[in-house]
Amino acid sequence: MLVSLLYSCAPQRVYRIPVPPSSSSSSTPAPSAAPAPAPIPPPAPAAIEPARKPLVQDSKIREQDIRTTTLSPAPTKDAKDSTRQASVSESRAAAEATPALPPPLPDDSSLLAKITAGTSPQRAASLRLTDEGRKILDAGDPAKALSSLEKTIVIDSTNGYGYFYLAKAQYRLGRHRESLNFLDIAESRLGAEPFWLAEVYALRGDNLRAQGQVQKAEASYNQAVRLNSGNRTAGDALARMQAEPQSAQPATK
Repeated sequence: MLVSLLYSCAPQRVYRIPVPPSSSSSSTPAPSAAPAPAPIPPPAPAAIEPARKPLVQDSKIREQDIRTTTLSPAPTKDAKDSTRQASVSESRAAAEATPALPPPLPDDSSLLAKITAGTSPQRAASLRLTDEGRKILDAGDPAKALSSLEKTIVIDSTNGYGYFYLAKAQYRLGRHRESLNFLDIAESRLGAEPFWLAEVYALRGDNLRAQGQVQKAEASYNQAVRLNSGNRTAGDALARMQAEPQSAQPATK
């Protein structure tokens, strides 16, 4: 026991780790270092989701819309009816202002072509005299044409063409009242012939305009064009009236 006690009290030797011999002094080559492992790529960053805006509560939207939005009142039945009536009135006015004209009528001015096998000798003679008077009138001698045309109605009082050319001769002589009287008779005889009825209205317009009745003349011209859109007398007269200034037209009586 005494020996063990002395041994325990004796100072202990320090244990030293043996140092391996250096590579310079040792002929044995040092083992080569193991290759370093390949670096592991970092994980891909997760996709960043866009920040979501907080949704507005439906109750807030409704309250804001109710407070700030002013709703226009729905059109009433009376407003719809008035609008409809106004559009109908405008369309009617436009239709009346620019009426659709029929195509021109075929030329029916030849009087000799009206003489057929069934024409009576009296009627045929009256038509021939009327055609002769028309040629004299076109030549510029209304006085001479008048004497020839007066015989036409003596032979056949139903010859409306004779009354028309008598009215035209009176107009060329400046006798507008007499011309209008003959035109009234011609209209009653030629009412079933639109081509000649348009000629009557056109000549009546010339007489009325010569008397200063511009509005009546224009109405008569328009009636002639409605009957026959190819009536040159009425069409040219309306074009001149539209081109002339209002002050240059004769005063309406």
